[in-house]
Amino acid sequence: MTIRHFLVTGLLAGLAAGLLTFVVANVFGEPSIDTAIALEEAGSAEEAPVADDGHSHSHSHGEEGAAGTEVSRGTQKTWGLATAFLIVGPALGGLVGLASAIAMGRLGRLSPAQSTALVALLGFVSVALVPFAKYPATPPAVGDGETIGARTGYYFAFLLVSVLAMVGAVLLGKALLSSMRTTEAVAVAAAAYLLVVVVVGHLMPTVNEIGDFPGDTLWFFRRASLLTLATLWALLGIGITAMVARQHENATIAHARRELAASL
Repeated sequence: MTIRHFLVTGLLAGLAAGLLTFVVANVFGEPSIDTAIALEEAGSAEEAPVADDGHSHSHSHGEEGAAGTEVSRGTQKTWGLATAFLIVGPALGGLVGLASAIAMGRLGRLSPAQSTALVALLGFVSVALVPFAKYPATPPAVGDGETIGARTGYYFAFLLVSVLAMVGAVLLGKALLSSMRTTEAVAVAAAAYLLVVVVVGHLMPTVNEIGDFPGDTLWFFRRASLLTLATLWALLGIGITAMVARQHENATIAHARRELAASL
C-alpha cells in the first residue's frame, strides 16, 4: 500500500463522512442556531436608535448595497452547510490518510488498519476534543465582535499546541517501548500529553463573553457542536479504517498468490 492509496482512501472516506455529518448538523445543530439568531435579532431591535420622528430604525443587517448580497438563512443551513462539510470532510480525510500512511509500520506491531484507527482516534482527541474543551463553540449573539480575532487566535494557538503535544506523546511512547511494557509506555505518553495541554490551557487566556445569553440554549448549541465533531471523526475513522483493512487484505491475498505461483 502506497501513500497514494491512503490519500485516496482518506478523501473518499472524508467525502462520505462529510455528507452524513451534514445531516446530523442540520437536524441537531441548526435549531439552536435559529434560536440564537432570533435572540440576537430581538436584542438588536430593542437597541435600535430612535429618530426625531419617533420611529425606530434598525441597522442590524446593514444596507445590502453596502454590505453586498445577503445570503438567506435557508440557504445557509442547507446548501451552505452541505458545501462546508463536503469541503472539510475530504480535506480532513486526506490529512488523516497521509498521517496513517506515515504511521504504518511505525507503531509497534499494529496492522495498517489498527494504526489507521489509532491515528483517527488521536486526531479526534488532539484536533477536536481538547481544543473544544478549552475554547468551546459559541452561537450567534454570544461574544463581542471586536474580540473575535483574538478569540480565533487563541483557539488556533491552542489547537497547534495540542497537535504538537500529541505528536510528541506518540514519539515518546514509541521510544519507551524498548524499555517498558506497552501499557506502561502508553500510560506515560498519555500522561505527558495531558500535562502539556492542561498546563498550557491554564496559562492561556480564558474567554468569558456569555453575558445574559440563556444557559440552556448555549448548552444545546455546544452539545450539538460536539456531537457534530464526534460524528465527523467517528464516520471518518470507521470509513478509512474499513477501507484500509479491505485494501490490506486484498494486497496480502495477491502477494500470497504471487508467491504460490512463483513456487510452482
